[in-house]
Amino acid sequence: MKLFRLTPQRLAIRKFLEGNFSHPSAEEIYGALRRRFPTLSLATVYNTLAALQERGEIVEVGLDPAKKRFDTVAESHHHLICVLCKKILDIPEMWKPVLSEPDKRGFQILRSQIDFHGLCPQCQRGNREQKH
Repeated sequence: MKLFRLTPQRLAIRKFLEGNFSHPSAEEIYGALRRRFPTLSLATVYNTLAALQERGEIVEVGLDPAKKRFDTVAESHHHLICVLCKKILDIPEMWKPVLSEPDKRGFQILRSQIDFHGLCPQCQRGNREQKH
């Protein structure tokens, strides 16, 4: 594991992520911190996220290939995802899918994630309003 030097920018990124369950993207983190840290670059945010991911402190949520999102809950868990606004919510109840040995096809399972795609309450309301 590489040395992780805690610069003021990296500390701010870590603090932003603490208790943040919105699954922010690097761009959202950068946008939230750049006024307070004018020398902060998007590359610094990406590099910090990569280092935190390497250390097992966050995980990448690969739901949208155009926009990587990051999850501060590194343990296996599941998500509700709105297909319109892209909001991601963690599902607090935990159950582990059981795969038979033939279904695993030789894989050693390290973590699992099940995603449920649908419409969040706000987008459902918006859809109803557009129809009327």
